[in-house]
Amino acid sequence: MGLFDKIFKKENQESLDKGLEKTKQSLFGKLGKALIGKSTVDEEVLDELESILISADVGVETTLKIIERIEERVKKDKYLNTSELNRLLHEEIAALMEENKSADVGGYEIPEGKKPYVILVVGVNGVGKTTTIGKLSSQFKKMGKSVVLGAADTFRAAAVDQLILWGNRVGIPVVSHGMNTDPASVAFDAVKQGVEQNADIVIVDTAGRLHTKVNLMNELSKIKRVMKKVIDDAPHEVLLVLDGSTGQNAVIQAKEFTKATEVTSLAITKLDGTAKGGVVIGISDEFKIPVKYIGVGEKVDDLQPFNKMAFVQSLFGNENLK
Repeated sequence: MGLFDKIFKKENQESLDKGLEKTKQSLFGKLGKALIGKSTVDEEVLDELESILISADVGVETTLKIIERIEERVKKDKYLNTSELNRLLHEEIAALMEENKSADVGGYEIPEGKKPYVILVVGVNGVGKTTTIGKLSSQFKKMGKSVVLGAADTFRAAAVDQLILWGNRVGIPVVSHGMNTDPASVAFDAVKQGVEQNADIVIVDTAGRLHTKVNLMNELSKIKRVMKKVIDDAPHEVLLVLDGSTGQNAVIQAKEFTKATEVTSLAITKLDGTAKGGVVIGISDEFKIPVKYIGVGEKVDDLQPFNKMAFVQSLFGNENLK
């Protein structure tokens, strides 16, 4: 059970429903039109469903898996009514999500003996990386956790300034050497300060783009090496932040970053402004990396621990989270 389980059930379902509304309307609006005049689930209906899922950025490979599963169900009941397709689709997407590596409820469990717990955050510019760090640190502080932030995205003055603003706003110390300084030095000092202050969590921001994958890989490797000089098993998490509104672009970014470094968890942002929410299903299935957080709005608490069953239920509606 994730750290935010009770909070999620009590407060976040409504904002999740609202955040996924565009995806839900697009998906079921198209599905409804495709089923006009149809009484049974035939090959033509399945072809339409395939196109609809791909257009929702579920991804080709994941879509084909879902269609194959539904085809198997249809074979068992040759007279399956189109009115049952919604239920069938719900069940098969839920089953697919259940099989991936995400916990039932996301968020970070901070294990005993890992203090400070070090989270290295990666992702391209513009995905909401620094904002995600700010929201995450704010949530940790509300839970009574002490946090230190490291402004190691030193290639952009805006990133450093933004993190400092978040630190001031939330009342969390930010280790910063300013722009055009050595990111690894910032990371080292942030982890060192976390140890000295007996902080629970250290979160380190990193540069979003370093010209080539080789440069990115080298920079991240260097940051990890210097962290280990302070805590031998740091970082404990490498969180990749992706912009859900970019659809398949987010998938491409995930491929690049998983090649450049070991990514242990994902945060998928900006789902409230897009009809491409299906990308969460595809990314979760393709990469088998736990989705820990999703962003469904501007407020601090709209960065939610990812609950895969709540996500599917919110997408399909008509079912309450148990």
